[in-house]
Amino acid sequence: MKSILAALILGALMALQWSHAQNTIKIGAPLALTGGLADEGKKQQVGYQVWLEKVNAVGGIATKGGEKRPVELVYYDYQTDAKRAQQLAERLITVDKVQVMAAPFGSGHTKVVASVAERYGIPIVAVASSEPVHNQGYKTLFGTLAPSIGLIDALIKQIQEKQPDIKNIAILGRDDVFPKVMASMMAKQAEQAGLEIVYNELYPVGTLDHSSALTQLKATNADWVYVTGYTKDLILVRKQMADLRVNAAAVTMITGPAYKEFVDGLGALAENVTSATWWHPSQTYQSKDVFGSTQAFAEAVEAKSGQEPDYVHASSAAAMIVIQNAIESSISLTPEALRQAIAATDITTFYGPVKFRSDGMNENRRLPIIQIQAGKPVILDPAEMAQGSLLPIGTLD
Repeated sequence: MKSILAALILGALMALQWSHAQNTIKIGAPLALTGGLADEGKKQQVGYQVWLEKVNAVGGIATKGGEKRPVELVYYDYQTDAKRAQQLAERLITVDKVQVMAAPFGSGHTKVVASVAERYGIPIVAVASSEPVHNQGYKTLFGTLAPSIGLIDALIKQIQEKQPDIKNIAILGRDDVFPKVMASMMAKQAEQAGLEIVYNELYPVGTLDHSSALTQLKATNADWVYVTGYTKDLILVRKQMADLRVNAAAVTMITGPAYKEFVDGLGALAENVTSATWWHPSQTYQSKDVFGSTQAFAEAVEAKSGQEPDYVHASSAAAMIVIQNAIESSISLTPEALRQAIAATDITTFYGPVKFRSDGMNENRRLPIIQIQAGKPVILDPAEMAQGSLLPIGTLD
């Protein structure tokens, strides 16, 4: 009799677990938790987790039918390896049966994973702003970052207004999807703005010695030095600029100064370096999402990680809010219904407005221009958010 009772209890528990599993919404996310993009991947993970905890604390996401369903975030470390990212995206879709995905950090890896999602018809929300990712004709890819050209035009405007003596620019970019786009876009827009391009070269991924390129760049006596890459690249370039005494009236790095790691890695060498970003915690958006405001999101990230959030944390959490909004408004949870609901997104979040163009990119908007001053990123523009004025970079003695 006891064995029969035990069997009945076990069966009931298994049925309950099966029902819970069937009821759970699964979101897949390949993350770079180790390797060259680990800093960014870990920030994505924090952004996802603070959202997930908020949602599941109230029983999950309410579907259009009124039922609340818990959320499971299924993620794997793809170790900053594009081939592994592709393999894990396949696994998330075919083995883990996720219904929707979030893309890894960086345009190159987003492009790889998005191609897998497109093949299976799974909607995917990314943290990527490059046209070469969004111009592939994908129907399932969406991105929370606004187009990169908004950053470039705002930077040029700020420099020309505040430092009118600057007449030329030297450009050094990483030969990788996003940094390469930012370098080529700057060359095009700077020329249109009347600046002379005195140097324009790319460096290979993994470069550890930039002395040859920087020596050539130094010989141009450029007024403005503009460098693109990821945080570790930019720290290295700035240190080697100091070693070689490469001076300019303005130094801009995309997008390193948006990160605390940049300042921590450079100390005084980070001072007065300019950049641009998609989001800053001093913004004051009020929203109806799980955070309610920019400030509340920033506090949640600081409580979770001990870090002040940057645009990677924010745009990643915003991707989850987009997914949540689609689930709440979709007629069903089939991939195609969710894709259509995401495409129709038009909301204001703690991160700012999100409304997708036909190519899946977030609509263009005024984006913050920043400069490191006294060890902190200070907003220079837009004017209504400004915390300071542009300062000259100073001479490397």
